[in-house]
Formats: sequence, C-alpha cells, structure tokens
Amino acid sequence: MALVGSYVALSKPLVAVFPVFLLAWLRFGIATVAMAAWLKKPADEQPLRPSTKKLLFLESFLGNFMFSICMLYGVSMTSASSAGVILSAIPAMVALQSAVFLKERLHARSLLAIGCAIVGIGLYASISHSDTSATHPQAWLGNLLVCAAVCCEAAYAVIGKHLTSHLNPKRIASLINLWGLALTTPMGVYWLLLFDFSVVSVSSWGLLVFYAIAASMLTVWLWMTGLKGVQAHQAGVFTVMLPISAATIGVAFFGEVMTGLQVLAFAIALAGVVLATTGQHKPARH
Repeated sequence: MALVGSYVALSKPLVAVFPVFLLAWLRFGIATVAMAAWLKKPADEQPLRPSTKKLLFLESFLGNFMFSICMLYGVSMTSASSAGVILSAIPAMVALQSAVFLKERLHARSLLAIGCAIVGIGLYASISHSDTSATHPQAWLGNLLVCAAVCCEAAYAVIGKHLTSHLNPKRIASLINLWGLALTTPMGVYWLLLFDFSVVSVSSWGLLVFYAIAASMLTVWLWMTGLKGVQAHQAGVFTVMLPISAATIGVAFFGEVMTGLQVLAFAIALAGVVLATTGQHKPARH
C-alpha cells in the first residue's frame, strides 16, 4: 500500500506528459513483458473454472482498468495529497464489502482499527480541503473520480481474497495485468498513433518504468501474498498507508505543505494499523 501511494502521487507528473489511456496502456504493456514468466501455468494448478475466469476479469476491470483511469484523471485535477486523503474511505468500503460478499465477521478490534483509519485520514481531509480548492479549480471533479477509485480498490481487495484460494499470487498478478492490457489497447493504440514521443524526457521514461513495475507487478504480488494470510477487512486497514505515502510524496517532491495537525491525523490513522496487527488471535479450526 505504501508503494501504491507512491505511484499514485508520482503519476501526477506522468499524466502531464502522457494522455491517460496511453499511459495506462504503456503501463500494462511494460508489466506484461516483465511478468512474461509468471504467465506460465504451474503444474499443480487446476483448470480455471468459469467463475474464476469471471473474477479475474472483474479484478482487472475494477482494480486495474477502472482504478487506473479514475485515479489518473483524478490526480490530474486535484493535488497529490488530496487524492491520497480521499482514499481514506477504502478501509470502511473494504470492511463493508467483505462483510456482504465474503461473510467476514467484523469484531470490535477490527471496527476500532477501521475507525482510527477513517478518523485520522478524514481529519487530514478536512484540514486540506480549502487549500486544494483554491489551487485546483477542477478539484471537485478530480475528487469525485478518486472517490470512484475508492469503490474499485475495495472491490479489488475483496475479489483478490477469493482468488488467492484458487491461484498463486504471481499468476493472479500476470493474468489481471494481461486483461488490463487488453482493455486499454483500443484507446491506447489510438493515442499511440497521435502522440509525439519526442517530448518525453529520459526521466519521464524512467518514472514510467517504475510506475509500471510497481503498479502492475510488485504491489499486486505483495498484496495477493498478504491476502492469503489475513482476512480482507483486516487487510483493508493497511490501505491507510496509501494516502500517507501519497501525501508524503506530495510534500517531498511537489512542494505541498503538511502541518503538525496533519501529522497528528496520520498518527491516528497509523494507530489503526497497530490495532489491526496486534492482540491475540485464536487459531482457525480445521
């Protein structure tokens, strides 16, 4: 989630160079080459059932395609820190969807952890709102698109939990990335034919490669590996690292300012992570 937050923030200079659909297509294309070996079906993997294939498509459509489009357009219209802040709703959305679709029980400690995440990042959002609207006239639309990305990211976590019981993390990462490439190809090729690549600097190409590897390969592999050992709503608490990382990048690289009260807000959010990862848990019965 910290890596996701970093590339959410660092995608801001990329969308200033590349059209959004071309950027998304290049991301999936670069990652497809990097994960070519991961596409090979393991000898012990069972044939994919139709329901699993549908979930792989939904995982890519919501978690890769729609999340990327909503996020990339969103961050182009608002500040990097505000984009990260709005994602504070992800823990609550993950908890809600995991309770509805995975039938996970939300215990008091989990609810308290989710509450800390929401209160901490929500406090940051209220502090940052006035500055964002003043410097980004289309911030309302950008923020709305980031809100849509919240719903997509929550669905990504819930569907991913189900997929980890059928496929290994590397296969999941490579297959949903391949779907992402297919979904973005029509518009990606359209912009490819129109775009002047001579305006792209070496540093932008380097940032693009980092974005592709981090967004489609490393973060997916790490997330799916983690989901094998924890419930979806507990994993959702860790999404507070996304806005924290995005806001930190905004301060470090884009000249955005963070006050002492905003640091306190992040500390409250991180308390949610502590609550989610400490305490006694009864071993599951088999």
